[in-house]
Order: sequence, then structure tokens, then C-alpha cells
Amino acid sequence: MHRRGGKRIRMNEPPPDYEEPEQQYQNEPLNESWSSGGHEDGAPQEDAGGGEPSRGRMTRLRARGGVPLKAPIIDDDEDDFFFEKEHQKKRKAPRKPRETAPKEHQEKPPKVYHREEREERVVVTERESTTDESSLYYILRHSKSGIATIVDDWIERYKADKDSALIALMNFFVHASGCKGKITADMQQSMEHTAIIRKMTEEFDEDSHEYPLMMSGQQWKKFKMNFCDFVQTLVKQCQYSIIYDQFLMDNVISLLTGLSDSQVRAFRHTATLAAMKLMTALVDVALLVSIHFDNAARQYEAERTKPRDRRAPDRLESLMAKRTELEENTDEIKNMLTYMFKSVFVHRYRDTLPDIRAICMSEIGIWMMKFSSNFLDDSYLKYIGWTLHDKVGDVRLKCLQALLPLYENEELKGKLELFTSKFKDRIVAMTLDKEYEAAVHAVRLVINILKSHQEILTDKDCEIVYELVYSSHRGVAQAAAEFLNVRLFCLDPSIPATYTRRGKQRLPNTPLIRDLVQFFIESELHEHGAYLVDSFIDNNPMLKDWECYTDLLLEEPGQMEETLDNKQESTLIEIMVSAVRQSATGEPPVGRGSSRKMSLSAKEIKQVQDDKQRLTEHFIQTLPLLLHKYSADGEKLTNLLAIPQYFDIELFTTTRQEANLQALLDKMTHVMSTHVDREVLETCAKTLEFLCTEGSAIYTRCDLARSNMIDECVNRYREAIDDYRTLIAGDEIPNEDEIYNVSISLKKVSNLYASHNLNPWNLFDSLYQDIEERVAGNKPDEGIPKDALVYCIEACFFSINWGLHHLETAMDRSQVAQEAHELSCNLHKYMNACNHLVRYDREPTVQEAAYMSICDLLVVFSDQLRSHADDNIQSLVFSPNEEQQALMNEFVQTNVFAREQQESLDETRIEELHKRRSFLAAYCKLIVYNILPTKAGAEIFKHYLRHYDEYGDIIKTTLGKTREINKVNCSLTMCLSLVTLFKEIQEASDDGRVSRNAQEFQDLKELAKRFALSFGLDAVKNREAITVFHRAGISVAVKTPDEGNEDPSAPPPSIAFLEVLAELTNKLIKQDKKLILTFLDRRLKAGIPSSRSEDWMPLVTYRNSLLHGETDPLPVTSKRAYTRKKKDADHDDEDEHDDDDEDYIG
Repeated sequence: MHRRGGKRIRMNEPPPDYEEPEQQYQNEPLNESWSSGGHEDGAPQEDAGGGEPSRGRMTRLRARGGVPLKAPIIDDDEDDFFFEKEHQKKRKAPRKPRETAPKEHQEKPPKVYHREEREERVVVTERESTTDESSLYYILRHSKSGIATIVDDWIERYKADKDSALIALMNFFVHASGCKGKITADMQQSMEHTAIIRKMTEEFDEDSHEYPLMMSGQQWKKFKMNFCDFVQTLVKQCQYSIIYDQFLMDNVISLLTGLSDSQVRAFRHTATLAAMKLMTALVDVALLVSIHFDNAARQYEAERTKPRDRRAPDRLESLMAKRTELEENTDEIKNMLTYMFKSVFVHRYRDTLPDIRAICMSEIGIWMMKFSSNFLDDSYLKYIGWTLHDKVGDVRLKCLQALLPLYENEELKGKLELFTSKFKDRIVAMTLDKEYEAAVHAVRLVINILKSHQEILTDKDCEIVYELVYSSHRGVAQAAAEFLNVRLFCLDPSIPATYTRRGKQRLPNTPLIRDLVQFFIESELHEHGAYLVDSFIDNNPMLKDWECYTDLLLEEPGQMEETLDNKQESTLIEIMVSAVRQSATGEPPVGRGSSRKMSLSAKEIKQVQDDKQRLTEHFIQTLPLLLHKYSADGEKLTNLLAIPQYFDIELFTTTRQEANLQALLDKMTHVMSTHVDREVLETCAKTLEFLCTEGSAIYTRCDLARSNMIDECVNRYREAIDDYRTLIAGDEIPNEDEIYNVSISLKKVSNLYASHNLNPWNLFDSLYQDIEERVAGNKPDEGIPKDALVYCIEACFFSINWGLHHLETAMDRSQVAQEAHELSCNLHKYMNACNHLVRYDREPTVQEAAYMSICDLLVVFSDQLRSHADDNIQSLVFSPNEEQQALMNEFVQTNVFAREQQESLDETRIEELHKRRSFLAAYCKLIVYNILPTKAGAEIFKHYLRHYDEYGDIIKTTLGKTREINKVNCSLTMCLSLVTLFKEIQEASDDGRVSRNAQEFQDLKELAKRFALSFGLDAVKNREAITVFHRAGISVAVKTPDEGNEDPSAPPPSIAFLEVLAELTNKLIKQDKKLILTFLDRRLKAGIPSSRSEDWMPLVTYRNSLLHGETDPLPVTSKRAYTRKKKDADHDDEDEHDDDDEDYIG
């Protein structure tokens, strides 16, 4: 077979115009930026043409001495992807001949130069580049045969007719790029590959911007996998003879090299993927050839060393020939790999398309792993190191994924020392990558560096990783915990055993837990103990060593041990309780879990059950001792008292631990009797609620203890309040102790009421009496203290809730009607009292408690009760009237949005913000549950932009929920919020006109943009809502004042609002733009002055945004700029809802 000119590639020679750059590995900067067209100082210049700066990088055309040809398609994204500056679109400029190094590719939609050719092409199905059923592309897309079968069929065809098989393979790559052109035998016979590629470029469909590798859907994902498998299987099946015939590989490599250098993105992407997979397949072949060569060499040596009389000359000659052939094959494959690396990889690893760069990084990692003798070298590793700075997260991730197996391989990691020293800083910095998956891989890479090159990491490097255990991303945090396990928290067998004072040997995890406590203290992130535990709990067993925890807390330290100080004890208890909580529930802390609810697997459920049983068996015996030791420390008690909430309470009876249960209940009774700290009381009440679970074996014993506890608290309250009221009735002033007794007893009653039904003790009337006196009193300073009054408000709130719960669950229905009537009376008078306190009381804490009670009771007694089967319960529905709605809105505006940031400590400021967010969430909840009308949200939505940092998430969620309820009402509400702000700006101006240059007006437009974004991308789905929005806004903007206007040609006072509406015209579909334009012209009643003064510019702006390039004359000016139209002047059905819009906006 004769060779065609220009197609033979001499693999043993480097590509012309290309020289390996001078080694800059030792001292180049880590943040180089490159462009294919030019290089900044210090940047690597892989494709520079030696000492001739005018030369461009090597292409297949230049390799054959051809002349550069202009390509019809240019990439848009010319800027180097490593540059820090923003990408800007550049104006089109006349193309210049490629005399210098070419710039990075710019994509433009493919153009077709021959119209008649396009008309002659066969019409194919959508997204199919060919309908030729005999083509490889079609077979691979639609055939159910295996890849190996398809390859075998092609090989048989190749053996019969090389030329036709080669053309079929070349067409496969062209069609796989989405090109509908076809390479013919004449083209292959008479044209260079560069000319063929140019011809195929002209065959691209100019209207299509997609190609198979970029298309979404399962079928295209499968095609991409099949495409890669086909290329690799082809090489594998041809590895023994065909790839060495100096025809197939020469032509395929030449074509792929040319396509990968194309300015058509589809060609470049497809050819690069094929070339990289081809190299990977050749690496596999090289490894196999290397094994055969070693075997042949060993056999040859064995035969040669035999005595002459036993040596077989024919066999020796055969082995020699085989060894020589294998050696030549190895050299041939290495030449192919070297050529493709320099001709494809070196130029495409920094392509403008991230997918191409990702392919290069992914494949080079495979070559280094498989063919380390050839590729695991600093001259190749540098490409990965440089690309670690890529702007696209997926490309950075591919770099890390390529490096990770190399560092994990014991045999290979020794070759990475120079690379590690060079790029260590960048890898450590990537542990903070904004792409969490990349950060996880970076941490794992640092772990491997720690294991193999520990001396390279500085303390500062390690501290960066340490802090990541508190990351909100669970994967990053757990990876950082693994780093800490290697660095700090690993058992050291050489450490001698230690003993407690009474001679008990400490457990092996004791020094690790001590170190963990110290680490947590030094981190100074004392609110994140649960995060720390979550990071370690799955990869370090010390977190579940319950005996080790309790020994450290209960056992006296021995002679060789340090005593835990108060801070260390508190920290240890916090870590222990967090570990108990997560072990017993299997749930990560809030903010660490997935955004969607994930159910536990069967294995995880079994693990949780086992952990729960083990911790219960341990703490049943030790918790009473811990409560006794720390009975005077409120902070420690709060944590310790929470532990029984995670018990398997059935173990109290099955393991015969009733004595320890009684000891626990006695300790809790003592805590409730002696402690006054609110957190301690709340936790104690919640734990008691858990222990009193109905149906459990321990219920009777626990219920008796609860009754005794409540009796004691209620009796103390009654004694204290009776003494207090007696003194007041006798015109005496209670002393501090008597006031204190009232407050503390009320606090305990309130906290118990939150978890237990105290209604059988008939406390409501007594509690409400103090509230009533506060409402009726002329002197607010008189009566019980404000703290005590807050406890009364809370206790009455719980009393009403328990009353409803009792009605819904009562077995005896004979008294339901009477009890429902009594509850209704209590509810109404309590609501009225709370309304009064919110409006008139001067104590903020009292106002806040009353407000929260109103909001919560409105939810509990909302319309959902109407679905109950009992009419008595249905009658309890409570709906807020307009006065109460206005009162709650006024409270939110005053206490959430109007309150200025106080100059206080960070912790206090955070608490204040949390409280204000709770107020806002309580109000928004009423809108979301449809208790307040959607229109009430306007007063909230108007603050969306101004208070985005503090409340943006709450307002955004409310906005989304109201849209789910009713899109049109939500749209009108957003419009109303804009109108409200607009009127506020109007009222603040001296002449009632809005300055369009004012910052307030610009903020209003920005808010309108945010609202526009909230409508999403589906214009049809939101068609009615967005149309109503514009109609309502127009009604406000062109509204004429009631009194006569001195200047009839002057614009309406609110005309500037049209400029705000213009921010949402892009959400209108074309048909609706015309309808809105008609509505605007009719509402305007007349035209605008022909002078088009500045005052009328908002109208011009709005009309232009509606016209969007369509020519439409402005309305003609009449004698009066706006007059009332006759009722029968227009019968357009669009007037049908005009009044509704205006009424809604108000």
C-alpha cells in the first residue's frame, strides 16, 4: 500500500516548531497565568517556538510544511482562563493571518459558506448528525451489540479494505462531534487533513450550539461512555499488529491532532477526548508489551546462559528476534505517546473550555499511575501543579483526583518529593476551596503528604486544616478530623499506663480525650462542640468510650496525672453529651446534615440501636453519681440532665436497675427544688417528660415522682403569691425575699407547664389575675415584677394549649362542651390582654412575650380546627381582626426593622438578632399558614433588600410559600410593597416628586430586580401573575390626583414608578407586552407632550422596554394630558379586573 503525501507521521522525531521549554520547575511562581497566544513574564511557554518568537505553536499542518488556513469559526472566550480580571466580550475585528503565536480560541456559531451544499444535505432527525445506518456513529448510538463486537466487525472490514475502514473511522470522529458532513474516498485520496477539517467545519449547522458530548440526558451520557470504550477497545483489539502497520495510527493521530487544534469547540472537545483515551489505551498496550519484553529477555538470558551442548540456536535466534520486535514496538508506542502529548495535551490542558481541561487532567493522572516509569516525572507533574490554580472547581478537582492515588501508592510517593515541595502551599490553600468536593480531596492529599513527607508541613499549614473540623460541610470536617487523627489523636503504645488514686488503670483513650478537650478549648469556638463531635464520631472510637469519659470525671487523679480544672470538666461534659446525642439518634447537628431528609440505612439503624443500648447500660449506673458530684454547677447540670433523653428506658427494668432509676428521679427532684437557672429547669422538665412516656414499664414510678415534683412547685407558688397579695391588700410593700419567692416559683411553674399538663392544679385564674391587674392598673410600676409577669404570660399560654390538647384527646366526652366553653372564654380574654400589653406596656420583655403568645395561639386556633369531628372544638377557631393584624405589623416594624444595631458585645448582638429573627418568623408564619392575608406580606417584602443580611432567608422563604398559595396574590403583594416604598420616598421629598437619581430610588429599582428574579425562568407558568403585577403598577403610576391639576400637560405625580416596573418587563411574554402596552395607553387617557420632557422619561423608558425594538408611535398629545374616559368608550375585556388591581394596591 503506497503512502499518501503529507500523512505519514515520523513518531521518532519531535513535532516541528516545538522544543521542550527550559526547566523552570525550581523557581517559577505558583500563580502563573497563561494564554495560548502570549505569555507573561515568568509563565511557562510550552508551545513557544524555541528561539523564534514569531512562530506559532505546532499544528499538524505545520508538521507537513503547509500554509496556515483561516478557519470560519472563532471562539468568543479569548481571555486566558487563569487571569484574575473579569472576562469581557470583545468586538468583532477583521481576522488577521496567523503569523504569530495564535491566541486562545474564540467560539462563534458555525457558519455555512455554501448554501447550495446545505440544501443538498439529507434532513436528519433532531440532534442526529447522520442517518446512515452503516456508519460507526449510528451503530454505536443505536446498536444493541457490545462494543467489542462492533470493534471486531470494523477490524474485519479493515483487514479487507484499509481505506474504506479508515474513512469510516474518520467519519465516526466527525459525526461524534455533531457535524453532519461526510468524508468521502475522493477527499481522503486528494486532500490534506487540514483541508478536510476545514471542509467539515463548513458542514456544521449554524443554528446548533450543541453536540453529543455536551448534550444532557441518559442516552447522551451513555453515548459518551460508549465513545470512550470504543476508542480504548479499538486499540486493545488492534494491539498485536494493526497499530504497528504505520497506516492506521498515523492517520488517526493526524486527524485527531488537527481536530483538537480546531477553532470549533465541538471538534476540539471530541478530538481531545478521543486523543486522551487513545493515549490511555496505548499506555495499557505499552505495559503489556513491557511485560512480554521482560519475559522474552528473561527467556533469552536463560537460554544464552545454558551450556553450549544444551543450547538451541534456533530458539535463541527466535527469542532474540522476539525481543528486538518487542523493543521496537515499545519504542513505537512511546513515540506515539510523546508525539500526542506534545501535539494535543500541551495545548489543550489550558483550553478555554473547562471540560477539555478536566479531560486532560483526569487522563494524565491515569498515565502516571499506570505507566509511572514514563510519566511520573516532574516534567509531566508540573502540568497538574500549574492547573491547580484553575478558575473552575471541577478542573481543580480533577487535578486532586489525579494526584491522590499517586500519594497513596507506597511505591510511587517517593517520586513526588520535588513536586510536593513546589506545590505544597497551593495544595494546603485548596483545603479552603469554595468547591467543597475539591476541599475534601485537598485535605486527603495533605493527609498523605503528612504520612510521607511530614517535615514539609509547617505548624501553620496544619493549623489551617485543624480549623476545618468546624466547617459547615460534613465531608470537609470529617476529612480534617482524619488529618487530626494522624497528626494528634492516634494511640501511642509507648506511653506508660497511668492509674487513678484508688489504683484503677486508665483506659488507652484517656490521653486522647484529654488532648481533644484541650484542642476544643484552644479553638475558642465553644458554641460548636456538636460540630467537633460530628467530625470525629465516625472515624475515631474514642468519642464513644463512655467509661473513659466518666472515669475522668468521677475518679480522683493519680500521682502522675494532672487534675482537670473547671473549664476542662465543662468542656469534657459538653463533648460527652454531644457524643451521646449523636450516637443515640444517628443525626448530625443542625447545619451539618443534607438539605433534604435522609433516612438511615438498615446498617446505620442497627449501629444506632447498639450504641444506644451501650450508652444506656453505662449511664444508668454513673449518671446519678455525676449529678451528685456537679449538683451545684448549673452549666454542667444542664448538659448532664439531657443524657436520659437518649436512653433506651426499657433497660431500666430488663437489667433490673430500678434502684438507679429511683436515684435519678431523686436527683432530679432535688435539682427542681433547689436550682433557679432557667436552662437547668427546662432541661429537667424535658427529661422528666421523656421518662414519663406512657406505656413504658417505668411510667408509674416516674409519674408518681412527677406529681410530687409538681405538688411541691405549685404549693410554693401559692404560698408565695398569697403572701404577696395579702401584703398588697394591706397596703404594705413586699420585701425583696417575698418578691423573689414569687418570681422563682412562677419560673418553675412556667417551665414545668411547658412540658407537663398542670391544668388539674387549676392555676389559670390565679396566673391570669396578675396579667389582668397589669392591664387594668393605672400605674404600670405597681404589681408583680416584669420577670414574674412574663412567666405568668407564658404559663397562661401553655395552660390554654394543654386545654385544647385535653379536649382533643379526652376519652370522656361528656364534659367536652363545658370545657370548650371555658377554654374559649380563657382564650378570648387572654388574647385581649395580650393585645393591650403589646400596644401599651412599656416593658419590652412583657411586650415580646405577649406578641409571641398571640402569634403562636393564632396558629394553634386557626382554621385547621374546623376539620375536627367535634363541633365544640370547631367553635374554638380564632381569627385575627384588622386591628390585631395592624398591631402585629406595627410590632414587627418597630422591633425588627426599625431597631438600630446596638454597640454591644458580639455575643449579645447575636442573641438580639436571634430574638428579632424569631419575631419576624412568627409573623411570617401567619402569612404562610394563610392566617393573615397575603397582602400583609407587603410590609415585610419591602425590607427584603435593605435587611437582606439579617432576614433575607426568612423573607425569601415567605415569598416562595406565598407564591405556592396564590401566584397572583403574591405578585400583587410584591407590587404593593414597591408602591409602599415609592410613596414613602414621595412623602420624604419636598415637592412630592421622586428624584430618579436618588439612592433610595435606585434601591427601589434593585428591589424590583430581586422580585423579578423570584419569578424564575418559566414565563408561561407565571404569565398571569406578572401581567397582573404590571397592570396594578400602571394603575398607581398614572393615577390622577383627585383635585384639579394646574398644569394639564404635567405628568401624573407617580409617573416615575413606571421606571421601577421596567425592571420586570423581561418577565412578560411577547403577546402580553402588547396587551400591557394597550392597557398603559388606555389608562394614560391621552398622550405625552411631543417635547418629551425629563418628567416623562419614565414613561418613555417603560414603553421602550415593552416595545423591545418594535416601532410603535407614542400616544398623541391632546389638550388635556389626562382626562376621564367615558364608561362606554372602551369595551375591552382587559378592563374587567382594573378595579380589583387598584383595590388591592389601595
